[in-house]
Amino acid sequence: MKYRMAGALLSLVGLLLATYLYLYKIGKIGTLACGTGSCETVQLSPYSRFLGLEVAMIGIWGYGLLLLLSLLGLQASPGRRSWVGRLLLTGSGLGLVFTGYLTYVELFVLEAICRWCVASAVIITSIFVASLLDWRASDSRGSRAPA
Repeated sequence: MKYRMAGALLSLVGLLLATYLYLYKIGKIGTLACGTGSCETVQLSPYSRFLGLEVAMIGIWGYGLLLLLSLLGLQASPGRRSWVGRLLLTGSGLGLVFTGYLTYVELFVLEAICRWCVASAVIITSIFVASLLDWRASDSRGSRAPA
């Protein structure tokens, strides 16, 4: 249960971060609060779109889904928690793979680092770890106790 609570909180933070980046991308925010780094370079590059969609919008949908699943897992009956846990692990795993691709692009293609993107990478990695720990804890308990 504590891992799903952590996942829900991290998903909410990721959702807010992705929304901030999307608002910048669509011109609702003038500049990014980045300090040092190349946030604008990354956010305005052709790689800020994936399959015709803004990467920040993909983040909004992804973090929103993970938040929804985390909250559903907190409210679900013990039988339903198992499949919710698998969906959380799968969704966060897909997010981690996508983030790995984006990090590769930042480092080796654009040669620019966005601090907000690094923060998002840390968040999705943390959600994946929490989901993995939740899955392992519920798997070790089997059907004896709720996850």
